[in-house]
Amino acid sequence: QVQLVESGGGLVQPGGSLRLSCAASGSIFSIYDMGWYRQDPGKQRELVAAVTIGGSTNYADSVKGRFAISRDNAKLTVYLQMNSLKPEDTAVYYCGLGVPARYWGPGTQVTVSS
Repeated sequence: QVQLVESGGGLVQPGGSLRLSCAASGSIFSIYDMGWYRQDPGKQRELVAAVTIGGSTNYADSVKGRFAISRDNAKLTVYLQMNSLKPEDTAVYYCGLGVPARYWGPGTQVTVSS
């Protein structure tokens, strides 16, 4: 059984930065692509950023140049560095094992507001 736990969310002013972390349990972490997703109430969950097993990355157009995803297979952890945050980035952010995700974390709230 795989468990994912996100951390690092919070309240930040527009233009600020946050770093999200997702710690995974289970040895299968290293054989799956990983993704960060977000969801606003009443909207569909969307893929924000993904990193392959080999470290290749891709991003939603809305976050390109501002967000950076990375992974540390030795630590079973995936990160999302978020810079130049905007109010429209406000959402619950979820870590997903696999793209599309087979397993989800419980999510962490990110609120961008002055």
